[in-house]
Amino acid sequence: MGEYKDYVTRSEDLGNVYISEEVLSVISAAAAMEVEGVSGIASAAGKELTDLLGKKSVGRGARIQMQEDGIVVEICVLVKYGSSVQDVARAVQDAVSANIESMSGLTVQAVNVTVGGISFPKEN
Repeated sequence: MGEYKDYVTRSEDLGNVYISEEVLSVISAAAAMEVEGVSGIASAAGKELTDLLGKKSVGRGARIQMQEDGIVVEICVLVKYGSSVQDVARAVQDAVSANIESMSGLTVQAVNVTVGGISFPKEN
């Protein structure tokens, strides 16, 4: 299978399991979107990526970095106006860490959350 630069390798009794970094990004973004107070995932440039779930670009706002003792997730979110930014960011950290660890079995060293903007309700 060659060298795995974009995959996280996990050794098991019967062989290795390779998990794409894109899969981990999608898990991270989906977990963040489920947090109350998160209105979207932002790209590094701060653009809102709307309707992320169900589209190929769902993981674009989350980056995965391999460390010696686990992975580090960097994610940029948009917070709904009126929500506590600190509480939402902490809930995103908890949700992302728990989902990656339960779905992949990998250890999450850190989840760095950037609040890229505040979203306001649409006026009717």
